[in-house]
Amino acid sequence: MRFWPGLMLLLPLASPFAHAELIDEVNDRGELRIALSADLPPFSFKQDDRLTGFDVELGELLAKELEVKPSLLVTDHDDLLSGVESGKYDVAITPVVMPREVEDRFDFTEPYSDTASQPTVSLAIPLQKGNPAFQTSLNNALQRIKADGRLAALSQKWLEREALQP
Repeated sequence: MRFWPGLMLLLPLASPFAHAELIDEVNDRGELRIALSADLPPFSFKQDDRLTGFDVELGELLAKELEVKPSLLVTDHDDLLSGVESGKYDVAITPVVMPREVEDRFDFTEPYSDTASQPTVSLAIPLQKGNPAFQTSLNNALQRIKADGRLAALSQKWLEREALQP
């Protein structure tokens, strides 16, 4: 019985709710780690040795809305999702449609864009499963970006038919 008080102090640590929320880690770091590829124009690509495109600017807007710096991390397509799942990246911004079997491994933001060629496909940002406060923060940021017209302007700039022409 002598160990009972010590055991009671440890029980909350075993709770699934005891882990830190990802939004707290992002705020503590002061940066949002955003995984991108650099070979998907007009979404993300290098121009004059500088990363640019729709996904890049969207990531920068999200970080600004979360009041942290964007950390744009270029990676290959295979590492985008596995890096988010492992915690290497906070989010991945990519126009690639997620296969059904992947959907169970991640949580997603609300859709931020519908593709013009396939109106039934919506783009959303994958994030590590089990971080509802982070998901809510991202959704709120997306809603503000949509509401004030910045997302529409970004889409106009990068995703209009003329922008997609070589």
